[in-house]
Amino acid sequence: MTTTLITGGAGGIGSAIARRLAARGDSVVLADMNADRGESLAAELGGLFVRTDVAAPADNERAVAAAIEAYGGLDLAVFTAATPGGTGLSGFDADAYRASSRVNLDGVVYGLAACWEPLRASDGSALVVSSIAGLLGSPDVFYSVAKHALVGLVRGAAMSGATMSPSGSVRVNALCPGFVDTPMLAPMCDALEAAGLPIADPAEVAIAAETVLSSRDTGEAWTVSAGREPELVRPPDIHL
Repeated sequence: MTTTLITGGAGGIGSAIARRLAARGDSVVLADMNADRGESLAAELGGLFVRTDVAAPADNERAVAAAIEAYGGLDLAVFTAATPGGTGLSGFDADAYRASSRVNLDGVVYGLAACWEPLRASDGSALVVSSIAGLLGSPDVFYSVAKHALVGLVRGAAMSGATMSPSGSVRVNALCPGFVDTPMLAPMCDALEAAGLPIADPAEVAIAAETVLSSRDTGEAWTVSAGREPELVRPPDIHL
């Protein structure tokens, strides 16, 4: 049986991925700050909830340990926890910047580090949910900064994870959704729809996530948008 850890597992995209993977038989471990939603969803899916502040390294390590204790190992890890950037360049607020970066970037670094050796032991796979803002930019500057960094994290980690050792290897890929109908996007939905911009259902992202997790490739970034199949984004052809 496959064991999957999902950070931000009680959120819009995280919960959709959890439902998708549980439906195929995965044991899902939901790591999230929202205990009410997390515990309810874990009960629905027959999984496990671990209250987790992804910005705290020890919480990530505790979530991984709980997954291994409950199910004997860890095969897949999906990192979905995210928050808006919190500030802009005009009227810049350093505290708000750090608060958002702790979730959007540090939380993935800490989670991936905590999962690394268990995933290596199972020849497992990690999926980092970045954003189209991590490829194209966004007016939410510091959200975009973190999401760009996640694509770089994936490409660098893939080089390390693909290096075979006696304990195995890890595949690491990124999924970069466009606009998705989640609570974080809710304040902008009317304006986006009025502008004719497509908004995906979280279930569409979950389908794409399952596809990428099943891939034997590593270090890739994929986009997913409403009504479209996932598309591979190739890095620029740079000659050194």
